[in-house]
Amino acid sequence: MTMQANTSEPKNDFDVIIIGGGLAGLTAALLLTRKSKKVLLIEKKSYPHHRVCGEYVSNEVLDFLKSMGFDPFKYGAMPITRLRVSTPAGKSIFSPLDLGGFGLSRYTMDNALFELARERGAEIMTKTKVTDVDFTNNIFTVKTNTGDTFSTGVVIGCYGKRDTLDKQLGRAFMQTHTGYLGVKYHIKTDYRADEVGLDNFEGGYCGISRVEGDKYNLCYLYHPKRQAEFKTIPDIEANVLFRNPSLRKIFSNADFLFPKPEVISNFSFAPKTLVENHILMCGDSAGLITPLCGNGMAMAIHSARLLCDLIIQSGVLSNSIITAPQRDQLERMYKKRWHNNFSQRLFWGRTIQRFFGNSTITGLSIKSIHAIPPLERWLIAKTHGSPLVL
Repeated sequence: MTMQANTSEPKNDFDVIIIGGGLAGLTAALLLTRKSKKVLLIEKKSYPHHRVCGEYVSNEVLDFLKSMGFDPFKYGAMPITRLRVSTPAGKSIFSPLDLGGFGLSRYTMDNALFELARERGAEIMTKTKVTDVDFTNNIFTVKTNTGDTFSTGVVIGCYGKRDTLDKQLGRAFMQTHTGYLGVKYHIKTDYRADEVGLDNFEGGYCGISRVEGDKYNLCYLYHPKRQAEFKTIPDIEANVLFRNPSLRKIFSNADFLFPKPEVISNFSFAPKTLVENHILMCGDSAGLITPLCGNGMAMAIHSARLLCDLIIQSGVLSNSIITAPQRDQLERMYKKRWHNNFSQRLFWGRTIQRFFGNSTITGLSIKSIHAIPPLERWLIAKTHGSPLVL
């Protein structure tokens, strides 16, 4: 059911309220409704919509997605088996992706999971923004910009990289203004369908990979040293990205399908807390892996699976009121298991990113790593997980 209500009358309680309808939020909704829990998901946009994202998914979550009733290849997903990385000077190296992955747009994937969650019984409010979350006497009260108020015992935060709710919660990473800019296009071009490309340039890197149909996702991250050096996206591309001959060739041979690019700015890769005022953070709200690792979509899905398994196993949803000790135990277990699964992956992602963005250091690092194949494959493995056990 899709809800678009506009009333201040009290609503029935929900077992769980999920804030944000990206991959983590939709996966959580599917898993919890499968256990017959009453779930409300609140998403600020309508489906389908585009997101700034690399749109490459590691095969670690493929069998799990199929077990939920979603087969990405029925929606035109493209298998991806190898990686190409170019230095800022345009010199490319190639490496196999042992686990592999697939390319599928968020426009298609999120919408399919939304439809599936709605069919399974999740109540979903679209075009609705959460304005306040209050936690008093072990009960959450969630307010929205539509004037609605909902109560629940469990709130999961899946609202992405950065949101006004983070500021209201006083999350520390909001004090880190990094100046990162993310830009995404869909294009048509002549490029290998089984390859994900990662092209480096001064201050950032750009990924390209095939998605459904004959489209390619082209998405880059830029962190300028001087904020005002180039003020527009065309200026950045012409004066920064195109210094890499590989990128200049890709852009010049592309048929751009968006009237304008999708853009996100001023987000951070700083560590985040997993629980804020007893809200359980999931997906990018819990921790953001660097885009060059190409594994954020799989991590979002994996983290939702981990959290929902813990919520169900803890038994907290079997009680009308969750006691403080029960909540404390659930939060401690979530932190422990999340760090066991993802802290090393995020650490290596941030570590590898430090070697990218500088023309001299990036070129030397890429050539040095590629010269030692076991090291190259070990680093790739460190930023990817093992297939989820069903």
